[in-house]
Amino acid sequence: MIQLFHVTKTYPPKSQALTDVHLEIGKGEFVFLAGPSGAGKTTLLKLLFREEEPTEGRILIDGKNITRLNSRGIARLRREIGLVFQEFKLLPRLSALENVALAAEVVGMPRRESQTKAYQLLREIGLRDRYDAKPLTLSGGEQQRVAIARALVNDPLIVLADEPTGNLDAEAADETMRLFLKIRENGTTILIASHDLELIKRYGSRVIALRQGRVADDLHRVQQEGSVG
Repeated sequence: MIQLFHVTKTYPPKSQALTDVHLEIGKGEFVFLAGPSGAGKTTLLKLLFREEEPTEGRILIDGKNITRLNSRGIARLRREIGLVFQEFKLLPRLSALENVALAAEVVGMPRRESQTKAYQLLREIGLRDRYDAKPLTLSGGEQQRVAIARALVNDPLIVLADEPTGNLDAEAADETMRLFLKIRENGTTILIASHDLELIKRYGSRVIALRQGRVADDLHRVQQEGSVG
């Protein structure tokens, strides 16, 4: 599903964010991208979303070389990728339902269909009674669930999450991780950037560790019984 071949990213004048990264992530994998601040985690996610381009190397998603895409191809790629951020990035004047539906409307889904799908997603993630609430009236955990629903509204092949539990308490962080694991059951590939070692220890079946822009470790382990809730 995701393949990186000798990917390097250098920012002017000579700041190297990633160096000779080689990775393969299969369909339906649940992967943590670990490492301290500045290790290159966010840069890697930006490359996969084509927000940035690599300085060297190739990136393939679902067999397509995304480094060669034109603007129309990039738009199609982004419809196949859902993004979840640490800061939620919800529009404060819109309701939870409207925030989710808008993500579908901007790629051409009719308004009535987008709102129906948004409501279904919010109901599935336990926010049936909060669909008309504005983001600032929601708890941090509820806001993150709305953000995850927004990432899922276009049925993406891949979900990329950048420190999605960074602003949550321990209980809300666990709820968020269980939600990601449930999403994975549908065959969605999940890649989560995090520096939370305890969370990674509890939920990470595959952990790719970055250090100073290089892959330091790529560890697979059997999920501990009970860790997925």
